[in-house]
Amino acid sequence: MSQIIYLDGQFVTREEAKVSVYDHGLLYGDGIFEGLRVYNGRIFKLEEHIDRLYESAKAIMLTIPMNKQQMSDAHVETVRRNNMRDVYIRTLVTRGVGSLGIDPRSCARASVIIIVDKISLYPTEFYQKGIEVVTVATRRTAIDALSPRVKSLNYLGNVMAKIEVNRAGAFGGIMLNNEGYVTEGTADNIFVVKTGVLYTPPTHVGILQGITRDTIMELAARDGYTVREQVMTRHDLYVADEIFFTGSGAEVIPVINVDGRSIGDGKPGAITWHFINAYRTLVNSTGQPVF
Repeated sequence: MSQIIYLDGQFVTREEAKVSVYDHGLLYGDGIFEGLRVYNGRIFKLEEHIDRLYESAKAIMLTIPMNKQQMSDAHVETVRRNNMRDVYIRTLVTRGVGSLGIDPRSCARASVIIIVDKISLYPTEFYQKGIEVVTVATRRTAIDALSPRVKSLNYLGNVMAKIEVNRAGAFGGIMLNNEGYVTEGTADNIFVVKTGVLYTPPTHVGILQGITRDTIMELAARDGYTVREQVMTRHDLYVADEIFFTGSGAEVIPVINVDGRSIGDGKPGAITWHFINAYRTLVNSTGQPVF
């Protein structure tokens, strides 16, 4: 069966899915995106992802040529046509086709693309054993430049951070802001556990307000854990009892070493395991049905 992609109102095969070389998403990274997951035939947090997509669009003055219900229906139908029950969704909205100048007024209509495909960011054993990470020199985008709460197609800073991670021989990276405070991973939010309390950086230090991050905070409240949004430095990472990353792609993954320092006893901790299991249970039992 051919992979089916939603492209501007049409369902086409991967081979038929063509984007103009004059699309400003390609020329300038002018656009936004979302990453969603489908578990057991249900799209997890579909409404929340669509809400965030439209918030990103509003922030960059990009008009999406369909309403939220139409966008939701397009996601469901794209998954259905691919007949896949456990899969990743990448949704993109570009400024559209325009001229060879940055002026967005040359783009008559935004382009909407929905891709459904398998994803595996980390090998299965990493979820059992945890990953080693490094802090990187590339700084997270300053909040007074372009808000990190916009999921921009221009991901160059994150890509450069990932290159640093690869060159260091690590499996993940942690980005700081211009003041040296912890923000997030190269593509994930971060939680630190100390004496039974969960800490995560607040949005004002320059992070994406992740939907998986929000979900973990909801699970923590449900299960009696305290979560504090708190500014942190590398020192807080080095002396943490546990650390884990969260994201739609990564889900919940343990971090066992930062910059050569073992976290806790160098193994995924009990609280991390609690949220790995709680998250897996939730995503496999809730969401927008497709089939």
